[in-house]
Amino acid sequence: MKVLVPVKRVIDYNVKVRVKADGSGVDLANVKMSMNPFDEIAVEEAIRLKEKGVAEEVVAVSIGVKQAQETLRTALAMGADRAILVIAADDVHTDIEPLAVAKILKGVIDEEQPGLVLCGKQAIDNDMNATGQMLAALTGWSQATFASEVAIDGDSATVTREVDGGLQTIKVKMPAIISVDLRLNEPRYATLPNIMKAKKKPLDEKTAADYGVDTAPRLEIVKTGEPEERAAGIKVGSVDELVEKLKEAGAV
Repeated sequence: MKVLVPVKRVIDYNVKVRVKADGSGVDLANVKMSMNPFDEIAVEEAIRLKEKGVAEEVVAVSIGVKQAQETLRTALAMGADRAILVIAADDVHTDIEPLAVAKILKGVIDEEQPGLVLCGKQAIDNDMNATGQMLAALTGWSQATFASEVAIDGDSATVTREVDGGLQTIKVKMPAIISVDLRLNEPRYATLPNIMKAKKKPLDEKTAADYGVDTAPRLEIVKTGEPEERAAGIKVGSVDELVEKLKEAGAV
């Protein structure tokens, strides 16, 4: 079975995000970029499936700017077999929207014919949480979201999902789209020998036009701003006063 893993290049989660002075978006100048953490977990899970003998090949795919090559090389260094970069933008500030990403991934799936797609549940830059679901709709495949545990058995997958009420276990038919959550696994570090080997692994470049997809944005960012600073608290002299303040604030 072939496993396809979409990965996205985002601002590193350790970096404090800065808003542009004109409020038109986030400043990416001289900012460290890395693989979306949820996608990193998906790559790790795909590699583990290969190590168990469940998967035969792991293919990483990224859609965006040419600089996403670095992100794909990270996936290759972790253990992916090959990578596909779909160049869909020239400006690093251009974010390809979920529907366009899903349409391109549908084209990649038609070419590659994987048995499973493992993706992060969302990207930490826009928090859309939509690509996996849209891709499942376009392909007509089974889907399981927010996976914290995945077990493949023949032509079906048993997935434990994290939902508001706790954990839910479902069984879906393969092929399937599974979006992963934080507690599924802990991604491995890419060792220096594997980083060197990754430079020789195949990385194919394509464009959105190759799949006949229009990536023009449907959404317009009107303004981006810093979050409001947290207001100072107040001190109370007794429990009764605390209860009274909470009532006034509508918290009780």
